[in-house]
Amino acid sequence: MGPDLISDLPQSIIESILTRLPMRDAVRTSILSSKWRYKWASITQLVFDDKCVSFSMDRDVVERSVVKFITRVLFLHQGPIHKFQITNSRLQSCPEIDQWILFLSRNDIKELVMELGEGEFFRIPSSLFNCRKLTRLDLSRCELDPPPTFKGFMCLKTLNLHQVLISPDTVENLICSCPLLESLSLAYFDNLALTIRAPNLKYLNLEGEFRDICLEDTPLLVEISIAMYMTDDIAEHLEQSSNCNFDKFLGGVPKLEKLVGYIYFTKYLSVGNIPGYHPIMYNNLETVELFQVNFEDIQEILVILRLIASSPNLKELQISGSSNIAIAPDTPDLDLWERECLSGSTLGKLKTVKLIEMGGWPLEIEFIKHLIGRSPVLEIMTIIPCVFDAENNVKMLTELVKCRRASSRAEVIFYRE
Repeated sequence: MGPDLISDLPQSIIESILTRLPMRDAVRTSILSSKWRYKWASITQLVFDDKCVSFSMDRDVVERSVVKFITRVLFLHQGPIHKFQITNSRLQSCPEIDQWILFLSRNDIKELVMELGEGEFFRIPSSLFNCRKLTRLDLSRCELDPPPTFKGFMCLKTLNLHQVLISPDTVENLICSCPLLESLSLAYFDNLALTIRAPNLKYLNLEGEFRDICLEDTPLLVEISIAMYMTDDIAEHLEQSSNCNFDKFLGGVPKLEKLVGYIYFTKYLSVGNIPGYHPIMYNNLETVELFQVNFEDIQEILVILRLIASSPNLKELQISGSSNIAIAPDTPDLDLWERECLSGSTLGKLKTVKLIEMGGWPLEIEFIKHLIGRSPVLEIMTIIPCVFDAENNVKMLTELVKCRRASSRAEVIFYRE
């Protein structure tokens, strides 16, 4: 038998190998030889997914096995634990979670990810807030209530809260108390009015029912992705609002590079919009994606125009129309394009345009004409029409054939999915 070269590798390399194995297989290396019996026990990254125990049709059996396995691993572990991750769909709230987090709070935990299966929300124990070295915190389907003595996570750079029961004030205070925060994701929050103050924030993802969103101190933001769900109460609130949502949300993000706005986002930005007023230029903004834009709402169109006119280096533009529009107005304001932001300007860097769910309404056609006519380096424009109106599709295609193109290389692709 030849020499055991693997067992004699440096501990750092062995740990690198073990962390790439499923946790169950890493523990099983104990049977390889006496040298390997406790090598797994000192790895600093512990990940418990759906493969950490044998599969069984009996959910209760699996859950008990998972709890027992995690508890045993922690009991036998030696040294610091830098990453602890549970992404197990079979595991639900259980008393042992308190013991696990207490143990982790005493072992230099830096990354904590807790994503349990469907069921009762678990309550985060107060010992979590003693994890002073945390750099990443991902929590799902839980209750979060920091104690009054909590002063913040001074090292935290990534915070993801999905379906977390937490008061609005607590959310804002938690964000403020993480001075190094760079990435923030909040999903499935209900009827939330949110003010974000995070001077080092670079990446922001929001999804849920938001009454108001104010980015008050986020000068370093480079990427924003947002999906807003509309309820009757929120719709009524927006109708009564006189604040300029565009300025509240985008007025203080001069370094923005990518903006993705899903359902109702342009509607939200259009509330209180001031036509023709540009407080800042988005010189770094290269990609804009907006979904379910109502092209029969002049205020939503002004949002798009304002973004385009303020983004001289825009390279990629994707817009999805709203298929809910049944009819277009009898007298559309076709002079809008000449009066507002695009008049006399060019889109000097725009190379790729994708327009989806275009209904062929006059304002949509005029928008397309202006993009083609003012984009000298445009390479490809893809238009996917709404499938519900074949007659308007033919009209739109006829108008596109007659369009003057600023770019001799521009290719226009028109097809139905």
